[in-house]
Amino acid sequence: MSDLPHRLTTIEHIEIPLPDGGWLAARIWMPEDASSNPVPAIMEYIPYRKRDKTRYRDALMHPYLAGNGYACVRVDLRGSGESSGIMTDQYREQELSDGVEAIRWIARQRWCNGSVGMQGISWGGFNALQVAARAPEELKAIISCCSTDDLYKDNMHYMGGCLLTDNLSEATTMFSINTCPPDPQLVGEKWRSMWLERLRESGLWLDIWLRHQYRDSYWEHGSVSEQYESIRCPAMLVGGWADGYTNAIFRLLQHLRVPRLALIGPWGHKYPHQGIPGPAIGFLQESLRWWDHWLKDRDTGIMSEPMLRAWMQDSVPPTTYYHQRPGRWIGEDSWPSDNVVERVYELSAYRILFGNEPPCVMENVLSVRSPLSVGLFAGKWCSYTAAPDLPHDQRQEDGGALVFQSAPLDDDLEILGSPRLEVELTANRPVAMIAVRLSDVGTDGAATRVTYGLFNLTHRHGHDKPEELVPGRKYRFRVDMNYVAQKFPRGHRLRISVSTSYWALAWPPPRPVKLEIYCDTSNLVLPLRRARPEDQEIHFAPVKMAEPLNQEYVQPPHNNWLVHQDLAEDISTLEVIKDDGLIRIDEIDLEFASRTWNWYTFQENDFNSLRAETRTERTFARKDWNVRTTTRTVLTADADNFYIHAELDAWEGEYRVYTQLWERTIPRQFL
Repeated sequence: MSDLPHRLTTIEHIEIPLPDGGWLAARIWMPEDASSNPVPAIMEYIPYRKRDKTRYRDALMHPYLAGNGYACVRVDLRGSGESSGIMTDQYREQELSDGVEAIRWIARQRWCNGSVGMQGISWGGFNALQVAARAPEELKAIISCCSTDDLYKDNMHYMGGCLLTDNLSEATTMFSINTCPPDPQLVGEKWRSMWLERLRESGLWLDIWLRHQYRDSYWEHGSVSEQYESIRCPAMLVGGWADGYTNAIFRLLQHLRVPRLALIGPWGHKYPHQGIPGPAIGFLQESLRWWDHWLKDRDTGIMSEPMLRAWMQDSVPPTTYYHQRPGRWIGEDSWPSDNVVERVYELSAYRILFGNEPPCVMENVLSVRSPLSVGLFAGKWCSYTAAPDLPHDQRQEDGGALVFQSAPLDDDLEILGSPRLEVELTANRPVAMIAVRLSDVGTDGAATRVTYGLFNLTHRHGHDKPEELVPGRKYRFRVDMNYVAQKFPRGHRLRISVSTSYWALAWPPPRPVKLEIYCDTSNLVLPLRRARPEDQEIHFAPVKMAEPLNQEYVQPPHNNWLVHQDLAEDISTLEVIKDDGLIRIDEIDLEFASRTWNWYTFQENDFNSLRAETRTERTFARKDWNVRTTTRTVLTADADNFYIHAELDAWEGEYRVYTQLWERTIPRQFL
């Protein structure tokens, strides 16, 4: 870091006092003369353990920004890391009011000039928006990465009113995180009582989330879409096409009334300076331009950039992992953009009509009743790109779907926005879902999923007003697919695939469903974009970060997705392995590990056989301190209820110090 303008001082651990007597644990990087020459501060506020779990990532980012004249304050939420108390859920009132208190405390410190920014990804991106909506005077700007404005509409719990299995995986993550103890080196002998309080009181979050199956006041709290005008400070919004949260960026661009910029690359759930699929960019330099403009009143040119800069993805063969995605940067000066025009394409029997092709009058009504196997190769709702979690060749899925395909394209076609299917249909059940996929079909027949959408058909009057279908009655639905920027080359075909289930990405309806699609009154709508000469002027600096932390893998990480099929018993299982390895960090004399296993299973086409199981293990060890926690969660369902079985065990050395079991039955509600 010798090339940074400022030499740094680091505070490993400090406690930010809260009005109720609790505290938030923080780690701080700042210029060594900040106490005599105060600087603006940038806060990141998340529950993922500043001491160890995010230490490597933090070391790349916060010292870089601090070395350019900022105090970077990495804060653990109440109930995580070395902070006091417990976490009982996400984005609740306590978390947000604590965040406001932390900002005010930072602004009062002698090393801070009173101006504070908030930057975060995922949880930290969420609460940057939510705390900004509280409008604390000291908060001057935010950078929100991979986040959402609507906790029900675009989050890992529900999509289009359908239950995502990421709801279980996120609950599993927090089930495990909440079991972790504070570090005795930082909090002393009280570590054990703090740990036991977390084990006893944090609760089973899956139970909470499954009791809110449609949009109610629970989800409205923390959703800034309820009142966009409450955000009064400038906002930079960042995401990736492989991430699960990118739709919110376009709504925020449209509805916020403050200075705002958006940046969308090909990345998964990562900061852009670590972005995979690449190209990664010099995001820390870009964020520095933002902070210098809004916190130091410097003209960095950042607000002369297009409002939206995005990566237009070129066509690629289908696979579950890409190191790089070919393409180019494009820009739009506003959103919605006059440069993007919707075009309607009619459907006919198994065809998308792109030209003057006559429709087929023989087969106007087509039916589909998908097997449960459709979705085994769908990948993850939100790709973390450490594992092969992107969708595989869609030909493996399309045998169980109703497929509409265009003729080969006469010219290249580019889209930017949210494609949608406007479909007229009947269903034979009162509760049903529809999954719609848009694929790029190459000249060799391989099909790459470009985007997709899910919709719970009982939510036709709104996600807050579910109502059963009348079997056999004709309805018209609009199924929005995820926003995307994609080029379809000349000679390729576009394909729309419609299925009635999408396991294991989403939980299917209670019983098998048959949909009948009326082709002559159904359409595909594409947001076509015209290329702009100004696109060629968009570029980013190469990746630049602070020096990486010296850490050792005592045991290497292992990540994989496996599909098992027992043909004798007709049992199919998707197995997901996320093993972060055993890591040693010498500077804190600590070894720690985090491992998660997931299994999603069904037998034959039995909707009552669906089963999702997750297990986790976390360990922390230092000389005579050795703790381990394990969790196990099983989710099953029948036509009427969801059933949760959960287990928690904690060990200190060889002694089990805590154990708890949960059994829950939760009625299905239009799901």
